[in-house]
Amino acid sequence: MELLLLGVSHHTASVDLRERVDFSKRGVAEALRELAVYPAPAEAVVLTTCNRAEVYVACEHPEATQRDLGRFMSRFHDVPESELAPHLYTHTGIDVARHLFRVAAGLDSLVVGEPQIFGQIKAAFATASRQRTPGSLLNKRCTSSFAVGKRVRAETGLGEGAVSVSYAAISLARKIFGNLHERRVLVVGAGEMAELTAIHLQSQPVAHIVVANRTLARAQALAHKVGGTAAEWSALDDELIHADIVVTATGAQNAVISADSIGAVMRARRNRPLFVVDIGLPRDVDPAAGEFEQVFLYNIDDLRAMISENLARRQEQTTHAEAMIGREVDQFAIWQRSRGTIPTVVALRRRFEAVRQAELERLTPKLHGLSADARAQVEEVTRLLVQKLLLAPTAQLKAAPDEATAARYSEALTQLFELEEPRPTDGAIDQGDRADAGSSGTSAPTPTAKSPVAS
Repeated sequence: MELLLLGVSHHTASVDLRERVDFSKRGVAEALRELAVYPAPAEAVVLTTCNRAEVYVACEHPEATQRDLGRFMSRFHDVPESELAPHLYTHTGIDVARHLFRVAAGLDSLVVGEPQIFGQIKAAFATASRQRTPGSLLNKRCTSSFAVGKRVRAETGLGEGAVSVSYAAISLARKIFGNLHERRVLVVGAGEMAELTAIHLQSQPVAHIVVANRTLARAQALAHKVGGTAAEWSALDDELIHADIVVTATGAQNAVISADSIGAVMRARRNRPLFVVDIGLPRDVDPAAGEFEQVFLYNIDDLRAMISENLARRQEQTTHAEAMIGREVDQFAIWQRSRGTIPTVVALRRRFEAVRQAELERLTPKLHGLSADARAQVEEVTRLLVQKLLLAPTAQLKAAPDEATAARYSEALTQLFELEEPRPTDGAIDQGDRADAGSSGTSAPTPTAKSPVAS
């Protein structure tokens, strides 16, 4: 079995194409079911986000499976192969693990260190698990990526600091107010930036969101999306009096909030703090409004300076994160190579166990006079002796630096101890054999789950 990845991301495709190959439109579960119609791989996981659509599989014939996956993605999304193929990328073997580890850590994201991707990978794996499509290889690879993502975020500063305008605005609001749960928000405008910031504020969550826009219908649509209320444009000054946080992003050519309006609002508020984030270009708020006491006015340049500083800080942590991932990839490679040695470990264990049982059988007449406790002790001592004798060769076999070395070790052990020919690991070793392999000092992977996409 070999790992294979086929995908599209912001590195290779435009927003338009990424939207067209978004698996979430029809559902990841449906994609996994439809994949079963093809000459299906033994294991499969589908990951979809706004910036990537990837299919991870374990298969016997990567080249043929790659072609099948390309046709599957084309037909599932109704995108011609000729249009999709130039934007697809593939990874095989250990490079698949390296790629997923980098994705989970946020190193492959459009915004380095963004946290959402980690939860999206977990959701993709959960969906695949419900469909019973991951087996031992993808189970191990996905669960390892969870551990890697957590470690990178815990041990580096990669995810610290706001790196988008909307997140920067929220970070500044927290510095002013601390907890935002009791704060009332006024969003002035209903365009893309206003919507994005409102959605982020809703997730905090804040107490209430009011949307004011020149076109009331657009204000109502955004208010409905974030669970808030819409206000008439004529009521803007009244809403400013009651708001704690104001976000403006109208796209107007002139300021829509004057310094005089802010002065009147602050008198009505009795100088209660007012936090204003003006992310409009041109600016929506007269800069002179920031001169009033207790008015905290920030524009998009202020936010961008903050973002640049945070991005630089994250970049410093990238080298550390990449080194951590390199070590985890090495460990995964060792585990993957060790899977090929399981049949030899099992055969060796059976051989030694057969010798032990034969010797105990031969000595039965001499042991007949022993008490039950004494016979149990003889049984235990001989069993532990076999385990200790097998510990070193098992460890060396598992730690072989590459597959060629592991194959040579397996061949030597097979000849030296006249073992049965090792059998393939995937699906050929029963639970008892795996238990035998584990009892002799090696850790066997979990059995491959029965998958509906297996042919």
